[in-house]
Amino acid sequence: MLYMVPTKRGVGVELWGTRGDLEYFYDAITNFFLGEDKLNFPGAENRLKLLSSFSYEVRKAYEGARLKRSYGHLAMEDQPCLGTQFSWVHALFSLAGLKYAMNYQGMSKMDVAMILQLEYWLEKAMRSYDPKGAESLIEYINGGLYGGNDCIYQYMRFINADFIQLGGGKRAFRSLPDLLKKGAVGSDAYYDFMDFLTKEAKRLNCSMDDLDMDDDHVNYEMPW
Repeated sequence: MLYMVPTKRGVGVELWGTRGDLEYFYDAITNFFLGEDKLNFPGAENRLKLLSSFSYEVRKAYEGARLKRSYGHLAMEDQPCLGTQFSWVHALFSLAGLKYAMNYQGMSKMDVAMILQLEYWLEKAMRSYDPKGAESLIEYINGGLYGGNDCIYQYMRFINADFIQLGGGKRAFRSLPDLLKKGAVGSDAYYDFMDFLTKEAKRLNCSMDDLDMDDDHVNYEMPW
């Protein structure tokens, strides 16, 4: 079984599981978002960028290239366990994009159970880190972020950079709900940022899918 725990400084979560758990998870999520991409729906390429970055970390985890421990969180006996880290922003946006992509695939009971398992552990990790701060974040697990956003990757990248620059800790964690409003369709922040991306794409004479940010000033390597 996969499980999540908060990172020490509350920047995000650690995803843990056995090699088999993580391989199954990787295969499942890859099938979902590649299936949507084949249908050529609007925004599919952008969600592919988001979910590819998520699945890449899962693959690195089961290959043993990220976190390792000799015991599992859910078992008393020694059991090799592998893991990786995601910021809260990356995890929440990836969950939203994954749930949206799953709308275009046939879902088995196991697939549904996998998503419910992710939601459960993500919420548990939030409450474990800061019960008070978690109360305002739960809505973003349950659909507050718009997975059908055609520029979901850019939204994640910019919001994530803003969050990382807060430096971690409970103060940053409790600021996260306000930052995530930008990803909630219907909010002024959502449309203001879409307007910004539209103007930037026009200025640079490129597609919004091709936009990225200059984040050399963001210290992603700080302690999590």
